[in-house]
Amino acid sequence: MPHVFTVSPDFTPAHLSGWFIFNTWLQKTLDEAFHLQLFDDFHSQREAIQADRIDLIYANPYDAAMLVRQKGFKPLVKPEGKADEAVVAVNAQSPYLDVEDLPGSIKLATTEDPDVHMMGMIMLEPADLDASTIEMEICDSYVLVAKKLLNGNCDAGIFLAEAFDNLSSVIQKQLRALVRSQIQVIHHALMIGPRLADRRDRLLDALLAMPENAKGESVLAALNISRWELVDEEEMEFTIDLMDTFVN
Repeated sequence: MPHVFTVSPDFTPAHLSGWFIFNTWLQKTLDEAFHLQLFDDFHSQREAIQADRIDLIYANPYDAAMLVRQKGFKPLVKPEGKADEAVVAVNAQSPYLDVEDLPGSIKLATTEDPDVHMMGMIMLEPADLDASTIEMEICDSYVLVAKKLLNGNCDAGIFLAEAFDNLSSVIQKQLRALVRSQIQVIHHALMIGPRLADRRDRLLDALLAMPENAKGESVLAALNISRWELVDEEEMEFTIDLMDTFVN
């Protein structure tokens, strides 16, 4: 049976092929079979994690607490210079030019990506908007969030900034970003499960050395990552505590 590698469902579709390329590199590096299992939504992926079907994951920061504290995962690396940020956007034809311009109640397109949703909700506070004055429209992807705005079905939408920036130019021209977060300390991380614990050091060394050879460089380029940075357990605990603070 191959090990199962998965990626948080908020990954940018433009990098889909990059994760398959990374999975091939992973198999050759460890000389073991890995299956890249992609999920359409966060709920399905979390069910697989709870059922102990995942061995390696590129995880969003919100899920880190469950992975570490309930499932015994350990952090490996994060992309250098890439923090998770959020964008609140509207249809380009919308009369709203600033967050403060939004009315007292709105219909909001968002996803089940908790850290991004949380950042977006914080940025809506200057408009005196909260869960009691917002009708949520939950979407499975950021492309569908954009579609809700383009079709006029929602007043505003929350995006992962990278996903917003990677929308096609045609779609981007029809949207307007009202505000973008600048928290700079929240990030995704590659995490390894208990069944692969004895491969951790070997994989970590290979990940950190990727920019030093042509093959590794090309794999990183396919993911739009310059290099990986080490994430130690202390940094991961800080991220988990930060998520707990924001969400609770």
